[in-house]
Amino acid sequence: MTLHANDLVDTELHRAVSQVGLDVEYTRSRGNTMWARGKDGGEIAVTDFISGYGSLILGHNNPEIVARAKELLDRDTPVHAQVSLRPEAASVAAALNRIVHREFGTDEPHHAVFANSGAEAVEVAVKHAEMDRRLRLAELLVAVEEHITEARGAIAQGTAALAPAVLTALGLPATAAPEVALDALEARVRAFDDHTHPAIAPRLLSLVGGFHGKLMGSIQLTHNPQFRTPFTELSAQSRFVPVDRPDALRAVFEAERTPLLDVSVEDGVVDVVERDAPVFCALLVEPVQGEGGIVPISPEFAKELQSLSAEFDCPLVIDEVQTGAGRSGAFFAGSLLPLRGDYYTLAKSLGGGLAKTAVTLIREARYRPQFELVHSSTFAKDAFSSGIALKVLELLEADGGAAYGVAAERGARLVEALEAVRAEYDDIISDVRGVGLLVGVEFADRSAVGSPMVRQTQPAGLFGFLVSGFLLHEHRIRVMPTGSAPNTLRLEPSIALTDDEISGLAEGLREVCAILRDQDDARLTAFVGARTF
Repeated sequence: MTLHANDLVDTELHRAVSQVGLDVEYTRSRGNTMWARGKDGGEIAVTDFISGYGSLILGHNNPEIVARAKELLDRDTPVHAQVSLRPEAASVAAALNRIVHREFGTDEPHHAVFANSGAEAVEVAVKHAEMDRRLRLAELLVAVEEHITEARGAIAQGTAALAPAVLTALGLPATAAPEVALDALEARVRAFDDHTHPAIAPRLLSLVGGFHGKLMGSIQLTHNPQFRTPFTELSAQSRFVPVDRPDALRAVFEAERTPLLDVSVEDGVVDVVERDAPVFCALLVEPVQGEGGIVPISPEFAKELQSLSAEFDCPLVIDEVQTGAGRSGAFFAGSLLPLRGDYYTLAKSLGGGLAKTAVTLIREARYRPQFELVHSSTFAKDAFSSGIALKVLELLEADGGAAYGVAAERGARLVEALEAVRAEYDDIISDVRGVGLLVGVEFADRSAVGSPMVRQTQPAGLFGFLVSGFLLHEHRIRVMPTGSAPNTLRLEPSIALTDDEISGLAEGLREVCAILRDQDDARLTAFVGARTF
């Protein structure tokens, strides 16, 4: 059997996308444009609305970022200098702290742990949160042991008596001796120190529709069963909570809270005290759910998330991998709600489309320095990627953060144009939603009333890919459906988006809608047999 080179990378994926014309080779890119290799060997310009799944807020091969990359390479910048001072990474952390302080109105320091991708940044946050949880549990157990010792001494000296409530709480008869009760209580406490004890297993919470990566740990925080269920036995499972349902979130917290019995000595009485053991590891939230269909979290739900996480002492991890670095019209999309986290994860656009870098910011109140001794990454915080990230931050923050205003204005103009298409074809497009330059176009479910092709592709989750293929070949526009909502097209262009590019997208969507309304399958799929690239 002879294999071609293309058969050794993503073979099945390429076979699948070739059916809808997405098996295209791109030869170069700049701004919002990519050039595809035509069948005649020439180049065909394509407007890119995918932008590296949100990695290109400043566009493909931004000239200033490219210049910085060349400068760093030309002066032999050390990429590998592990276990040394990393001034470039420290400068990135300082710059991000200034932005956090401005956008969230706080002066609390945020420690930076660097990584290589968004999924790794999420795993850093969860690993750190679990270390913090275990340390908080250990501190609580030490305190309870001290209280039991104090109670033993008071009872032995005759300065305190055991309250009947202690025996009742422990399920002991009223005739049980105080020493027996305290022994039983101590045994319970020590059982909590067993890492295999199911009562103190970490509780991870995420939202229905959420996406936080596809690594071994992060995949368990991603809601889509297609991605998650083949690997459920590999790591801790997440409890998924519906979006905009604070009642459901409270119910999960109440159901999972785990009491730990303690005692107090006061006014000559040893009484029982019930404390909540720290079982909640983290609650993960995207300010706008990207793969879930570009679904913004409402300010009202954000307020409830903030309140409930504080009430139950559950750290909030705000996943800004896709929404961060200015795409929303602010650096942190969470600041627009507002929704303040204990952890923030950043990646994608932070690397300017050239460097693979990510960072997890951890607020001082949660930070555990011990984490630095048990987590590391070969390429994290290297001078090259940090130097690129510094240039990205410089460009975003220039002129008082003018880039954020451009993202908001361009996003509003894009939504306006798409809403005009939806008004003409409200039977075809059911919704247009998003924040800034993260916009979703949701097509109505026509699996029961559409053409044979629509009835076949929508239930199979292939409809969005078919529309993407049509727009690519017929209108030279590159879009893609979201991973967990295949009827929704994702639009994540850079701030260089022009009115002409917006108009071109609107024109292409109008034709798609007209074809779907006419149920013209021949027109919808004609490009498959007449490809020019």
